[in-house]
Amino acid sequence: MAQVNGRPSDATELRKRASATKAVSDLITMAGRESDRKLDTHTTYEFGGPIGVTIMIAIFPPLMYYFWICLWFYDGALVHPNGLSDIVPFLGRMWDHVRNDAAPNTWATSFYIGLMIFQLFLAFIMPGYKQEGLPVPSLNYKTLTYNCNALACWYATLVTSIVVHTTGILRLTGIIDNFGPLMTVSILWGFGLSLATYWVSVAQGTQIRMSGNFMYDFWMGAPLNPRIGSVDLKMFQEVRIPWVLLFYICVAGACKQYEDYGYVSANVAFMVLATGLYINACAKGEECIPQTWDMFHEKDGFMLIFWNFAGVPFTYCYPTLYMVRRHPDVYQFPLWGSIALYTTLMVAHYMYVFKIPKRPNLC
Repeated sequence: MAQVNGRPSDATELRKRASATKAVSDLITMAGRESDRKLDTHTTYEFGGPIGVTIMIAIFPPLMYYFWICLWFYDGALVHPNGLSDIVPFLGRMWDHVRNDAAPNTWATSFYIGLMIFQLFLAFIMPGYKQEGLPVPSLNYKTLTYNCNALACWYATLVTSIVVHTTGILRLTGIIDNFGPLMTVSILWGFGLSLATYWVSVAQGTQIRMSGNFMYDFWMGAPLNPRIGSVDLKMFQEVRIPWVLLFYICVAGACKQYEDYGYVSANVAFMVLATGLYINACAKGEECIPQTWDMFHEKDGFMLIFWNFAGVPFTYCYPTLYMVRRHPDVYQFPLWGSIALYTTLMVAHYMYVFKIPKRPNLC
């Protein structure tokens, strides 16, 4: 078989897969079809059912604001009302922080939407390895092809960000300066995209495994394989958005610290390295994703959309957020601590990259 960088060449592999899967639907037994039919039928509630998911949908944004306020304004302390009589004034103080320091502005809106458009554009045009997913029962056991080009998109994003930052077109420090407004834009985007994905699927008749309860179906999602052209939206959301955003929040923190103090602390540099290695590993292993349960069975709903576009990047960044608001002397590890931390990270990453097989059939 023809090899390209240790892999079967795209054309050869796809031809073999096509010939092998043409008759997949003919090979499924009646018992197998019945099992798949039950799998694609709503039978039980998860996540606490309609009440549980409604609570989570309602509480996620306030929690994100609360933790941001604690880190940004109260030195990381978990602030609370000073007695029953202070509950209403406390809520008023929290609202003032959101209104005054997290209202969407032009910079945050332009940056966030611009990044989404740029990542989608790259997903369309960049070359990648063509990986087929598992046969999908609801599509009569058809297999969908995924263009796994996250690595090329990631490197293109890195180069672009270096250019725009060093030339002054877009200073990455703006991410930290506008963190509150950016988080609000991401929350609004998460809700808006979740609603759009749900209603478009219902309008097109592509909804599957519906419970009949709107809040629960909104949480779990309506469509299984939403796509814009060749781009699978679920896979796009899982790799391209949350980890790229998280990495650049950490990079922005490092840039901000350099501007303020003339150097980057080992702790902040560690966060940049760790998140950079993580997104790089995700991008390199993207070809494993099409054959996972996420692609094969999980739907595209609020749970996936909101957390990838808002929850993950704007909550996993708390260590960086804490450090960038304080002088490095407050949290700096001793030399031996930094050496131990970096060594642990690099050894673990080496084991992951070089010692663990990552073929799609093993993921």
